Amino acid sequence: MALTGCQTKNSSSGNGGGNGGGTGSASGGGGPAAGKIVIMVGGAAKVIYMPAKLTEQLGYFKDEGLNVELQDTPAGVTAETQLLAGQAQGVVGFYDHTIDIQAKDSSKCLESVVQFANVPGEVEVVSKKNQGTIKSPSDFKGKKLGVTSQGSSTDFLTQYLAGKGGVSTSQYTTVKAGADATFIGALTSGGIDAGMTTDPTVARLTKTGQGSVLLDMRTAAGTQKALGGLYPASSLYMSCDWVNANKPTVQKLANAFVKTLKFINSNSADTIASKMPADYAGGDKQLYVKAINDSKGMFTGDGVMDEGGAKNVLTVLGSFSGNVKPKKDQIDLSKTYTTEFVKAAK
Repeated sequence: MALTGCQTKNSSSGNGGGNGGGTGSASGGGGPAAGKIVIMVGGAAKVIYMPAKLTEQLGYFKDEGLNVELQDTPAGVTAETQLLAGQAQGVVGFYDHTIDIQAKDSSKCLESVVQFANVPGEVEVVSKKNQGTIKSPSDFKGKKLGVTSQGSSTDFLTQYLAGKGGVSTSQYTTVKAGADATFIGALTSGGIDAGMTTDPTVARLTKTGQGSVLLDMRTAAGTQKALGGLYPASSLYMSCDWVNANKPTVQKLANAFVKTLKFINSNSADTIASKMPADYAGGDKQLYVKAINDSKGMFTGDGVMDEGGAKNVLTVLGSFSGNVKPKKDQIDLSKTYTTEFVKAAK
C-alpha cells in the first residue's frame, strides 16, 4: 500500500484573510511567511493524525479565515525539532513530547491545545515468522523491535512495555523502521521481529497475514491493559509562548479541529474516507475504510484532554525515561496542555 499523501508541502485553500492568520516562530518571533501557519504532521497518512488533513479537506481552516500549510515529516521527534527551531507554529503529534521537553529543559514549554485522542492508536505487530515465539513483551529479549525512530513516541512506548515485561533496553535491539511501506518491508524481510505501528499499516499486515496484533492500543480497554490507564496521544501541540501571543488564531484552530472531531464521531468510516485524498487509500479503498473504522473510536468528540490520562502519561514516562524519571516530581502538567480553547470552541 503506497501511502504517499502529504509527502510534500500541502497548503490549504484558505487565503488567510482578515486577522485569522497568525504569524511568528515557535517563540513568537518572525514566522515563515506573513499570515501563514505551518503545522508539522508526524506522518500525515497515519489514521491517528487524520484530523489534520481531514480538516483541510473539509475546508474548516478556510472557514475560520486561516492560511494553514501542513508539512509531513516521518517522525514526531523531527516535528518537535522543527517547532522548537521556529520552522513551524504547531505540531500534530503525540502529547508525551510536551512532558519530555519540559524534563529536558524547563525553560522550554510546549502544550497540547487540542487533544485528538486519549489513547495512542498504536499496535504492536509481530511478524509471521515470530508469531509463535513473541506472545508478550516478556518475549522481547533478544529481538529486533521496530519504532518510527529513536526518541519517538513509539520508542517511548516500546521501552515501557519491554520494561514492564522484565526486559531492559539493552536486551533488545531498537530498529528505526519508519512507517507505512518502510515498516512493512522491515517486518516482512526480517529486519525487525516485531514493531509498533498504526493504521492503515496494521490493516494491510493483518489482511495479508504478514503480521499479527500482539498489543492493541486503539481502544481504551486495550490501552488500559497495556499501559495501566489512558494515554492521551495524538494532539495539536504548540509553543506556550506562541499560544499566549496568538490566542485569537489558536482559538480559530481549535474551532476548526473540534468541528472535524465532531465530523469523525458523527460519520461512517466510508464517508470519512471519501473526504480524504484518494492516494491515502493506496489503491485499496475498502482496506482504507477498514483501517479508519478500526481506529476512529479513538478520537475525542470535543478535543478535551483527559486529566487522569495526562497523569498516566507522566507515570509511564517516569518509570523508564532517562529524561523524565529523575525529574518526575518536578514536572508541572498544567504547563503541558490547556483546555481553554477547545472548551470555547464553536
